[in-house]
Amino acid sequence: MPEPSWAPDEDAWRRAAALVEWSTPFDAVWEPRAGRAHWFPGGRLNASVTCVDRHAAAHPDRVAISWEGEPGDRRAITYGDLLVEVTTLARGLRSIGVQAGDVVALHLGLVPEAAVAMLACARVGAVHAVLPTPLPAEALADRLESLGARVLFTQDGAWRHGTILPLKVRADEALTAVAGIEHTIVVRRTGMDVAWYEGDRWYHDLVAADRGGNRRRTAGTARAGEPVDLPSDHPFFLVSQAHRRGRPVVVTHGLANILVTAAALHEWGVGEGGRLWSAGDASWLAVQVHGIYGPLARGITTVLYEGTLDVPTHARAWEIMRRHVVTTMMTTPSVLRTMRGWAPALADTSPVESLRRVVLYAEPSEPALRDWAASDLSHRPVVVADGWGQVELGGIVHLSQSLDPDLVPSVEPAIVDASGNPVPDGEAGELVLTKGWAGAMLPGTGDVAAATDHHWTNRPGLYTTGDRVRRTPEAGLEFLGRTDEVISLSGQLVSISEVRETLLGHPFVERADVIERRDVQGGRYLAAAIVLDGATPEHDLAALARDLNETVRDNLGGVARPRMLIFVDRFGDELRGDERRRALARLPLGDTPEPRSVTWHQVLAAAEHLG
Repeated sequence: MPEPSWAPDEDAWRRAAALVEWSTPFDAVWEPRAGRAHWFPGGRLNASVTCVDRHAAAHPDRVAISWEGEPGDRRAITYGDLLVEVTTLARGLRSIGVQAGDVVALHLGLVPEAAVAMLACARVGAVHAVLPTPLPAEALADRLESLGARVLFTQDGAWRHGTILPLKVRADEALTAVAGIEHTIVVRRTGMDVAWYEGDRWYHDLVAADRGGNRRRTAGTARAGEPVDLPSDHPFFLVSQAHRRGRPVVVTHGLANILVTAAALHEWGVGEGGRLWSAGDASWLAVQVHGIYGPLARGITTVLYEGTLDVPTHARAWEIMRRHVVTTMMTTPSVLRTMRGWAPALADTSPVESLRRVVLYAEPSEPALRDWAASDLSHRPVVVADGWGQVELGGIVHLSQSLDPDLVPSVEPAIVDASGNPVPDGEAGELVLTKGWAGAMLPGTGDVAAATDHHWTNRPGLYTTGDRVRRTPEAGLEFLGRTDEVISLSGQLVSISEVRETLLGHPFVERADVIERRDVQGGRYLAAAIVLDGATPEHDLAALARDLNETVRDNLGGVARPRMLIFVDRFGDELRGDERRRALARLPLGDTPEPRSVTWHQVLAAAEHLG
């Protein structure tokens, strides 16, 4: 293993920094600061200039965003158009008092206005945070309170699974419990009726005043759309991690940190060809970093799709790739497994001629899935790259097959045992990073420091990931799970301990365990084992399961709901902790979601079978 060092590969990062636009060159690639690193000190820049202005000047007619809505509507936004959209909204934000450092929450689906809002916030120096649209009102209120936002963007409604989510209604309900939001900016997407309150304004009204065809723009209003010059470590955006002690932990990512890594990963790691589609939710970190900032920083076309891939038919993903001439597709293994399950029944099996590359992220993938994607997804050979990263590191950090491994910066990963010694090839250990990574989050305080600083302090000179891995015979990395109680599901982090505590708060539950199980296709899902209180009256288990799942959804959001609930007569003393959880995870119960009833003897039998 290389000698532990905070020092990065300075030549690689200097080369990466040349991919973005600097208004003031940086003094050094990095400098040590309080046990961490300050990246590109002295440098100044603006993300909007890197992602929009320079490309609008050089290639105004090149398509920047090729967008498709779930009902089938489409828009192609050129870099010239995007510059107008971003500067116009930037003026609108300044007109309502938004300044550099203010937090703006984006409760938006993957509509063009979401990307425009992200870039307009960057232009004025505001710090944005994208919130999942399926969040219930109570969870949305928790997120807004933890963010400390001044402005909230939302929609009248959002298309999802062929239905409309009432986003404005949920936002209004959440705001009854949150102070500090001064303006709610509403994108009219579906045309549904919504209530109106003080501080609400339509997105189109906010930008309309500046777009009047015969209206003269004064020098002052023109300047209001200009990009603000920002230091390299200016806060860029916020991301909510898994809950800790009932509250979401919000980490901050820096401007140059994300912009340089997004550009470098796209140029030399991810983005083959001229059109990249990141098939995921707008709130996913990888969609923001690698699906929006990376492609736009390098002046290519990003493909954005609003809805879910089963509407109107299971062929939608293939139709999007053909229609938008996608050359690189990024998604999670869960999405790809779903597509593999649909593929045999599809009538149209013609190749996606444009597709060259598939990049997976957010969760482990198995060889059989990667083999299917390499040969059968497009009915022609494509390269499949397996990406690993973390929220704390700003997205993907390590790729199994980079476009140019000699140019993309490396963290020089190593695998160590509990004592910090390298493990032999083929044996499991914890993944550590031996070289610095520019995309790492900015240092935090309080709960943020408590939840994240261990990465840098557990083993001085190394970044400890908390991921258990082993090297494959092909010198790749096989991810085996976490050493803590946080897992990634559908691109979002879920705290197992938070789900367990939520279930234990139900009056009928005496004991609970939350486990990760695998389905027949290799996908991962949450399950919960429940021991009911002895005084609980006779109850319909299906109704009780629905009630328990709704409790989790209301407190933690839909992604945290266990797919399966296993009712156990008792937890005996024969198995404790990890032993019990391993046995519960291996119970032969199938994958259908109805609640199961098992005995402790069945759990013991599963444990005995595991040896």
